[in-house]
Amino acid sequence: MRIHILGFPSIGKRREQKQALEAFWDGALSVDALSATCTELKKRHWHIQKESGLDYVSTGDFSLYDRMLDVTCMLGALPERFTPCLGDAPTDRYFSLARGNAERNTAPLEMTKWFDTNYHYLVPEIDSDRPWTAGTHPVVADTKSARELGFSPKPAIIGPFTWLTPAKAPRDVLKWSRLDAVVSSYVNLLTGLAPYCDCIQIEEPVLCTELLPDDIRGRFHEAYATLNAACPKLMLTTYFGALGRNLQTAVGSGCAVLHVDMVRGRKQFDDILNALPRDMALSLGVVDGRNIWKIDYSTVVPLIKRAVSALGKDRVLSGSSCSLLHCPVDVTEETALPEHIRNRMAFAVQKCAELSTLRDIIEKEGAGSAGGYAAAAYAAPAQPREQHPAGRVEAVRERVAAVTPDMLSRRSPYPERRAAQARLNLPPLPATTIGSFPQTDAIRKTRLDYKRGTISEADYVAVIRSEIRKCIEKQEQLGLDVLVHGEAERNDMVEYFGQQLGGFCFTQNGWVQSYGSRCVKPPVIYGDVYRKHPMTTDWILYAQSLTKKPVKGMLTGPVTILCWSFVRDDLERSEVCKQIALAVRDEVQSLEKAGIRVIQIDEAALREGMPLTRDEAEVYLRWAVDAFRLAASGVDDSTQIHSHMCYSEFNSILTWIAEMDADVISIEASRSGMELLDAFTDVHYQGAVGPGVYDIHSPRIPTEEEITRLLRRALRHIPEDQLWVNPDCGLKTRRWEEAWPSLQHMVAAAARLRAETARR
Repeated sequence: MRIHILGFPSIGKRREQKQALEAFWDGALSVDALSATCTELKKRHWHIQKESGLDYVSTGDFSLYDRMLDVTCMLGALPERFTPCLGDAPTDRYFSLARGNAERNTAPLEMTKWFDTNYHYLVPEIDSDRPWTAGTHPVVADTKSARELGFSPKPAIIGPFTWLTPAKAPRDVLKWSRLDAVVSSYVNLLTGLAPYCDCIQIEEPVLCTELLPDDIRGRFHEAYATLNAACPKLMLTTYFGALGRNLQTAVGSGCAVLHVDMVRGRKQFDDILNALPRDMALSLGVVDGRNIWKIDYSTVVPLIKRAVSALGKDRVLSGSSCSLLHCPVDVTEETALPEHIRNRMAFAVQKCAELSTLRDIIEKEGAGSAGGYAAAAYAAPAQPREQHPAGRVEAVRERVAAVTPDMLSRRSPYPERRAAQARLNLPPLPATTIGSFPQTDAIRKTRLDYKRGTISEADYVAVIRSEIRKCIEKQEQLGLDVLVHGEAERNDMVEYFGQQLGGFCFTQNGWVQSYGSRCVKPPVIYGDVYRKHPMTTDWILYAQSLTKKPVKGMLTGPVTILCWSFVRDDLERSEVCKQIALAVRDEVQSLEKAGIRVIQIDEAALREGMPLTRDEAEVYLRWAVDAFRLAASGVDDSTQIHSHMCYSEFNSILTWIAEMDADVISIEASRSGMELLDAFTDVHYQGAVGPGVYDIHSPRIPTEEEITRLLRRALRHIPEDQLWVNPDCGLKTRRWEEAWPSLQHMVAAAARLRAETARR
């Protein structure tokens, strides 16, 4: 039985890629040195896969920034605004697409979430019918290199339908008219790869969604007939869910192998076995590429045996459910974790080894035996988490069971709350920020010194208070209307809260790529969740004491804490989310009791956590929105509740966002040119809205004129008395020399619009 993974993390176990990228962007590292670092990481990752016993090593999974962008560059699908970049060096042009070009004042490609993950990708843009100038894909050079080094490479490429489906195009441009040209470029790519490999992984996770229009789904077989004719080695790769109505499309693709996600799509197993053509092999994604817990061999082995019995061993492969991009690199780095937790974990390196063990089990037991070897030898690490005392806290379970429907609703409808909140005395188009301000090296050093015990708590508090004071002073100088404390005490918007909640633990090096060089270290939820003590009130109250303007209490919402953590697998996610919601509810009430009258509960991950099919999405959205309401609803009408969301496609769930019943929502909108607001034409949204006008994921500084244009566009959809002015997201990743002028321009644009509307 052949074994493989769909991809390995690019970042390196010590985030070597991140450090090299940021040094290159700062001008401290040459392009050759950047390339050398990346080459060394690729070789290291290939060795890990080979030494684990995998039949293939993945190529094309390593990207300087984003694999969707790699395809965009191969196709030469550069939007017209990047025409001046055509003469630049390839690496400079690549990063202009990803991060914008400040010298030319060129905005980058739009960024959004990769299906239902926290990984961000760069959305293709097709802005005209002009010809593209084809480029190269890094997978070709990497595959040749891997072959020359003695590895058996399996190139991994995003498929044409998954690239085109999310592509943005003006209404007068038919993006699917490009399909033939796209397929032609793929033919050239596959033809160039074929001599160096036995199998090519072509990824079409869009088949696990309902996004493909019927007429386009009808063109799938025609396109794949062309691709298979060019290279009869294709593994049609799907993940993140079941194939559903696209099952016949997948099994009829003519590809040599079909890969399916058996973690999130196990319910499709029987249908696939029945539908699979005799000349197609089946790859079962049985090792979870999106969580950190060890495989339970006792449940997986029988599944594989059924496939082997039905198809024969030569037609069955086993692999990861999706790319291991979504996992940390190596659990052996985690020397500080409690043994009862660490022993149940498997990161990317260990997941490669699990596949080898899985093959050993199948070989030793044979297709027809009972499975006792697997259960006895390997199921022990996957014991129920509740066997440890921290896994189950009866007081938490009782409190969740006691939640009543009235706890999910504010005391009065929004119009009455709005009247009560008039005491905040805010101007039209109030200007604010999302929460965090630039995190300087000095701030990071202070937190690290305190963590290591090299400074006292009193010294730490003094330094953080000093940063809060500076932050308030800067906001007063800028002329913002609702202020924030800047979050100098927080390393991460989820980790900070997890450190103060029961049921969480934290890794030392469990980093995962979010986008580009941005990495996150998700907390681990291993037990029942509860609030141990107030988490934010001291910092927020200090900030409020420094100004007469309102200061927002800044909290991360229950759905975002859930989605941006590695979650226990022995309790329904909806139940874990309800536990978190009650903990956040306690914090909201503590802030209100302390006199804070504006509280923001960020739900950046609300859309991200949504399953890929309509029926599953409806179930998720119901409990996710209820969790937010449970967290937010225990306050007086005069307390203004905000929520923030970013970098996902929100148009389709605007009615659910309305059901959250927040007083103000702020939402990413600048990269898409306020495209999101089209949905407000169809949905009567009664609350206030702050569509982002400053793209904080780019070092580019927007002009006052640009922000003014965006606000005027927003006013076409949102009444003046409901419109707020804010950036797309928090500013922690930006430098002050970027953030300061950008915020100046934002405040000036808001003042200009106020003056214009006052004259009407």
